[in-house]
Amino acid sequence: MKPTLSLRAFALPLALGVLCLFFYLREPLFLAPRNLTQLLVEFALTGTLALGMFLILLPGQIDLSVGSGVGLVGGIAAVLVFHHGWPAPAAMGASLGAALILWLLMGALIVRQRIPAFIITLGGLLIFKGLFWLVIRNATVPVVAGGGENLYSRLTTEYLPQVLGLALTALVLAGLGWAQARDRAARRALGLAVSPAGAMALRAAAVAIAAFGLVLLCNRFRGVPFTLLVLAGVAGLVHFLTRHTPFGRHLYAIGGNEEAAALSGIPVARVLIGAYGLMGVAVALTGFMTTAYAGASTTTVGDLMELDAIAACVIGGTALRGGRGTVWGVLCGALLMAVLLNGMTLLAVEPELKFIARGSVLALAVWLDVRFGGGAR
Repeated sequence: MKPTLSLRAFALPLALGVLCLFFYLREPLFLAPRNLTQLLVEFALTGTLALGMFLILLPGQIDLSVGSGVGLVGGIAAVLVFHHGWPAPAAMGASLGAALILWLLMGALIVRQRIPAFIITLGGLLIFKGLFWLVIRNATVPVVAGGGENLYSRLTTEYLPQVLGLALTALVLAGLGWAQARDRAARRALGLAVSPAGAMALRAAAVAIAAFGLVLLCNRFRGVPFTLLVLAGVAGLVHFLTRHTPFGRHLYAIGGNEEAAALSGIPVARVLIGAYGLMGVAVALTGFMTTAYAGASTTTVGDLMELDAIAACVIGGTALRGGRGTVWGVLCGALLMAVLLNGMTLLAVEPELKFIARGSVLALAVWLDVRFGGGAR
């Protein structure tokens, strides 16, 4: 393993720890069960969108339209529920279908017409923002109709029973341990280097202690938020796609060298369009959760979320030029961004300083990618 990668592997957990300690020392309520539960909800929102962005960055593409898309998709569902009386599942299903079609069309334009993704998605950012404001008519649209809660409005207010939260945590950790042991055995069978067993056990113990500790803290408030299950499902799916399917291997290959991937018989166009389609699904899920978290669709829903998603990916080790990155890294990057935003909100930091902090983190992440990750090749 190269020293730069080792530095990155240790730097991210250290940065998270220092950031959490700083906010705790400034405001002890940062580690209170209520705030930690809210932090997990915010982490789920950023993480879900970042995982979709991960699938776009892996083959060397980019999507600047996702923040506007989050607002648009959530707004469409809110209008269908509140103004037209649609059942929440039907409204969310129709909005999901619209997002899938929009992102497939965007992917087709980028691939078939050979238009740079930066230009198409920048146009999409403006178009989707305009459509969003037209859909909600520049007004606040609640996610409930008739004063009663529905599936849509409950997305970010539902919590798992305490016993179920602990049981699911144990199940997830067992699954992760099994998958890691399986990968380790496969690498050994191929004669590849593996991490020392002691280091692997120590890392697993640290993750288990942190996970159960977090669940126990959440149980002191209302329990593990349902949105965390959504994030876990998306993360599991993306990990499976990128690590255990030809589609995922093709994403890495295209990001490494698109011309070589095409010459080797990889269906580059189909893979890229598929990646954008999956991005549309991630945008829809994030749009539903973000709008439900806000309690209504307003003109500010989704603002700058594309930058948080890109920053989370790059902080977590995903190369802007493609070909490198992991789901675990993206989740760590998303957690850092969520901690930063949650902590600044808790400290009542002025909006101007929030913008400066987010921009600085994004610039630093890109610099790290270029300086240590080979992003400037």
